[in-house]
Amino acid sequence: MYGGALQVCFLTEGLAAHGVTSLLACSPGSAVGDEARRRGVAVAPLVMKGDADVGLVWRLRQLIRQWRPDVLHLHSRRGCDVWGTWAGRLAGVPVVLSRRVDNPEPAWWAQRKYRWPNRVVTISQGIRQVLLSEGVPAEQVICVPSAVDTQAYQPDPRAAAALRAEFALPDDALVIGMAAQFIERKGHRTLLQALPQVIAQHPSVRVLLFGQGPLLEPLRQQVAADALLRQHVSLPGFRADLMRWLPGLDVLAHPASMEGLGVALLQAAACGVPIVAGRAGGIPEIVVPGVTGELITPGDVPALAGHLQRLLHSAELRHRYGQAGRERVLTQFSIPAMVAGNLAVYRALVAS
Repeated sequence: MYGGALQVCFLTEGLAAHGVTSLLACSPGSAVGDEARRRGVAVAPLVMKGDADVGLVWRLRQLIRQWRPDVLHLHSRRGCDVWGTWAGRLAGVPVVLSRRVDNPEPAWWAQRKYRWPNRVVTISQGIRQVLLSEGVPAEQVICVPSAVDTQAYQPDPRAAAALRAEFALPDDALVIGMAAQFIERKGHRTLLQALPQVIAQHPSVRVLLFGQGPLLEPLRQQVAADALLRQHVSLPGFRADLMRWLPGLDVLAHPASMEGLGVALLQAAACGVPIVAGRAGGIPEIVVPGVTGELITPGDVPALAGHLQRLLHSAELRHRYGQAGRERVLTQFSIPAMVAGNLAVYRALVAS
């Protein structure tokens, strides 16, 4: 249940409140299907084998013929962004394609790929600008920001003590957290490089790296081989209960070099946690320097260390940034706003 899958569950559940019935077609046995069923959404198994799976056109078209939807909304990139679009167009159904990453594509490919969906919905203005820079027509691309459950993720004065007890941290520890897939572009290595400078000024600091991915074991070994990092860094792995622990952090670090928007950043901001992150993709739409946190040029280790040191030094600054972050999420990244934005796209297509 990564960020995109969670957004699909928010969307389908929210649409039901507007009287819109959704059918979620997803891989058999997938976590998103289980969660959607739990939320009362109808689910249909659909085998998706990837970009070379031309047969997806036929399988999805059969499902469309059976259910006769008014709109087909494609979320997965496992072949659905191309073959799913063709299935919808061949079936005569308006097609909406969500794009959640800011990875650049060759302009010749982007101009062809995105001409076939009726609309492309990006989860941040940063992603929208990437598509526009590649020559995708502006009228084709609409930004509807991702959302966060502000009831599940909110400040909790009890969380600090609970966090330190759960992860065996000293009671007086200042805690930096990072919640991200262990992949290169998230910036774990940049954070580890900055930590010696931070620890030199704040010996009580502890770091929790939440998540899973291909870099987890290599980074675990790197931490274990360094006496300083071994004392200050823990890697608890993936946790499905982050809403319990994020409010207990003093700072969230996310020095990513690429990021569509960053659901973990929205969750941390909703919990009132200040953020230091990379100036990449849609991150600046969440982290406003000097207001809700600080931004660095991706890979700038001294800047990351400096911002972390400054925030750890001032409880008042952390509180002020955290409050502003919570307010920003409430006003700009709510679930009702995300649902309404997508619904407006559907209605415009059906009306036309």
